[in-house]
Amino acid sequence: MVNPWFESVAEAQRRAKKRLPKSVYSALVAGSERGVTLEDNQAAFAELGFAPYTAGQPAGRDLATRVMGQDIALPVLISPTGVQAVHPDGEVAVARAAAARGTAMGLSSFASKPVEDVVAANPRTFFQIYWSGTKDQILRRVDRARAAGAVGLIATLDWSFSMGRDWGSPHIPERITPREALRFAPEALARPRWLKNFARTGRIPDLTVPNMQEPGQPAPTFFGAYGEWMHTPPPSWDDVAWLGKEWGGPFMVKGITRIDEAKRAVDAGATAISVSNHGGNNLDGTPATIRILPSIAQAVGDQIEVLLDGGVRRGSDVVKALALGARAVMIGRAYLWGLGANGQAGVENVLDVLRSGIDSALMGLCRASVHDLTPDDVLTPDGFAAVLGGAR
Repeated sequence: MVNPWFESVAEAQRRAKKRLPKSVYSALVAGSERGVTLEDNQAAFAELGFAPYTAGQPAGRDLATRVMGQDIALPVLISPTGVQAVHPDGEVAVARAAAARGTAMGLSSFASKPVEDVVAANPRTFFQIYWSGTKDQILRRVDRARAAGAVGLIATLDWSFSMGRDWGSPHIPERITPREALRFAPEALARPRWLKNFARTGRIPDLTVPNMQEPGQPAPTFFGAYGEWMHTPPPSWDDVAWLGKEWGGPFMVKGITRIDEAKRAVDAGATAISVSNHGGNNLDGTPATIRILPSIAQAVGDQIEVLLDGGVRRGSDVVKALALGARAVMIGRAYLWGLGANGQAGVENVLDVLRSGIDSALMGLCRASVHDLTPDDVLTPDGFAAVLGGAR
C-alpha cells in the first residue's frame, strides 16, 4: 500500500491527478487564456533567493501570528474556492483540517457546503462574498454568515469573467442528470477509489451552492448563481464601503493589485487586503502577486493587514512573502490537491509541509519569529518588482 503521506505540494498534485477523474482534476488546475499569470505566480518565487547563516540560529522558531482578529498557529490561511466536490466532505473536511492545524478557513459563497456546517467544523471561518444580486440579497447572505458565527467577511473583487483556456476547459454540467452521469461514467470508473468515496455516502457530487440560497427556495446550481453574479453591475468603492459597514467586523478586500486601489480599500474601511490575481484565473497577463506585493505593503502596510494569495507551493514561498511585507498568505490549489489526494488528512499534510518549510527557512535565516523577517532576508534581482497604480 502506498504511504498516504506526501513530502511536497508537488507530490500532492501528482497524487490528486492520479486519483481524481480527468475533468475534476482539470477544474482544479484552472487558469485562463494562455496561462501567463498562472505560470508567473509560481515562477516569480523561484527568482527570489536567500542568504543563509551557518551558526547562531535560534533553537526554536515562532510561526504564530494574528489575522483579522484571529490568532493562528502559522501564517497560512485557507483561501475561499468554490464547489469543492472533489471529496464527499468538501469544505467541511478542509475546515476540520485547518482547525486541526490551528489556522483560519475562508469559505466561498459558491461552496458546496453550508456556512453553518463549516463554522461548526472551524469557528475561525471567514465568509467570502461576491457582489451578486440586489443589496437586499447580499445583506441576507451577510446576516446568515453572521448568525452562523463567521468571524470575518471577505469581498472578492478580482474577477472579469475571463473565458477560455488554451489547454481546454472541462465539461461541467448544470446538474448531474442521468444523461450527464452516463457521460461522466467512463471517467469515474477509471478512478475507482474516488468513486468509492462518494458511493459510501450514497450521494452523487452536488453542484448546488447552498450559501447563495434564498429563504424558502432550493439552493441554486453553480451556474445559476454564476449567471446572477455575471449579470449584476460591478460594485463601486462606495458599495464596498457600504458592505464593510453593514458587516461591522473584520473585513477583507480580495483582489488588490494596485497601490491606488490598496489606498481606496483603506479609505473604504477594510481591515485587510489580499494581494491577489485570482490565482491566474482572471485577466491573463497580470503580474505575479509576489512581484506586486512589496510596493503595496510599503504603501499601506502600516494602515491595514496585507496578505498575499497566488502561487504559494512551499514554506520558503511563505517566508519570502512575509519578508516582503505580507502578514500571512492564503493558499488555494495547494490544499485542493491535498483534499483530492487524501481528503482531510491530505489538507493537514499540505499544511504540515508548509509549516516545516517555514520553520526550516526561518532557521536558515537566523530568525526566531516570522515577525522578525525583513526585505533584507530576500535576494531580489533587478527588474523583479512590478508597480501598478503608483509612481515607479
